[in-house]
Amino acid sequence: MHHILCGLAANPALSSELVDRLISIADDDIATGLASRADLSRAQAVALAERVDESAVQLAYEGRLTAADIDPSVWPDAALALLDQGVGRPEWARVLAADPVRERREKLAACRGLPSDVVDTLAADPDVRVLAELALWTTPDVAARLAAHPHAEVRRAVASNEATPPAALAALVTGEGLPAARRCLVCDREQTPFVHDRQCLRPDCDLLPGASCDGSHESTVHAIREAALRNPATPVDVVVGFVDHPSAQLRWALAARRDLPRHACARLASDPTPGVRADLAENPVIDDALIRTLAGDRDPDVRRRLAHHPRVPLYVLTQLARTTRIGATLLPRIAASSPTEVEELATSPDPATRMLVAQRRDLPPEIRDRLADDPDAKVVKALAPHPGLSEAQLRTMVDRHGVHVLAKVATNPDAPPALLEDLLRHEPAVRKVFREVARHRGATASALLACLADKRARPVAAGHPALPPPVVAELLADADWQVAEAAAANPSLPPAVMSDLVCQQ
Repeated sequence: MHHILCGLAANPALSSELVDRLISIADDDIATGLASRADLSRAQAVALAERVDESAVQLAYEGRLTAADIDPSVWPDAALALLDQGVGRPEWARVLAADPVRERREKLAACRGLPSDVVDTLAADPDVRVLAELALWTTPDVAARLAAHPHAEVRRAVASNEATPPAALAALVTGEGLPAARRCLVCDREQTPFVHDRQCLRPDCDLLPGASCDGSHESTVHAIREAALRNPATPVDVVVGFVDHPSAQLRWALAARRDLPRHACARLASDPTPGVRADLAENPVIDDALIRTLAGDRDPDVRRRLAHHPRVPLYVLTQLARTTRIGATLLPRIAASSPTEVEELATSPDPATRMLVAQRRDLPPEIRDRLADDPDAKVVKALAPHPGLSEAQLRTMVDRHGVHVLAKVATNPDAPPALLEDLLRHEPAVRKVFREVARHRGATASALLACLADKRARPVAAGHPALPPPVVAELLADADWQVAEAAAANPSLPPAVMSDLVCQQ
């Protein structure tokens, strides 16, 4: 019965009176559904928060509770949610900065726009986790101050903060101008020298695998550099010296930077680590010469990522399409193609190239119709969801290519009800078709009844509003709780049934 009440809590057709009744009996799970309701009134939101304290946070983020509704001594986490959105009251921050629960101070430290006295209080917090969270999100002046903090973990957070001044980031990379860190998370907890076992089985241990300290806090210093190299605010002249560093992680941190000079990109293009080359391949900063080089890379993931480069020349992209499994996705370069380029792609003798452009959903009618008649099933499959295709065209696709295109035809928003029903009767059957029809806005009652026979489509069909109300009511007793919950959330569930279900509690 519990999952049915959870479904009812999310049912958009549930009356206000029944919402009130559910609030009076809600637990955490039911409250989650109720808090997401678009029709929840302010009075109902307050009542729900009073019933289930944990729901106050969700209600605050949903905008159902405002500062006028919240007492931070009663709902401190909801007060934090409003502070996190910048709509809380400054006096709340002063109270929460001294909260005995560390997690709350840590959450507060991530909030923007805090009063300066609250920031100073958090910057003196005895728990390094609170300090690190502050360092990660704070303003440039505070970040610059924390860059010299004696704990290396705080410095690591400063290195990730894009508001940190470039000079401070440079110092974190080179170590110049900063006193040596005195502590790290490793030597806080273990006698040094210590290297954390990568297969550590201690249930209370949260050190990272391989974390180490011999007195120099080496693993955290490495993490500081990695964070700073990834930070776009770190001066490029400081980071380029790491293109040949022995650490693959540090070289990898450079590969996605948008400000790398050409010589640095060229070095990374021949890096022995495929992940470095893959990140570089998608980086808009690389030029056509490097694009051509990476197009011949031996690693398929490098070539796949290069296909997603926004400026990859079309002749390179079409070459990649023939040699690399790119997947059913609209690539940035294809989406940006000019009308002339779209025409050229659509008339290419290579089906892999035609399949690329068939992923667009804004093709001119004449090109769309030409691709609908394509002899290659992969091209037609890519095009099948395109809006504007007629029933005759969709049926022709099915007649010519059968099971290869059935599921994609079922996703077409203009597929008429009669066609959806025929797709379900196709021999041989394609199980994915049942799921696609079950979620199609044009599915008829008879089609949905057929979908109920498929185990994976059944929960989807149970929530479709076109399902006959008596059938929806019957599904409340289904052995699969997901089906029953979906039926309870179906707006076609008869109001009398909703009332009975709630009033029985």
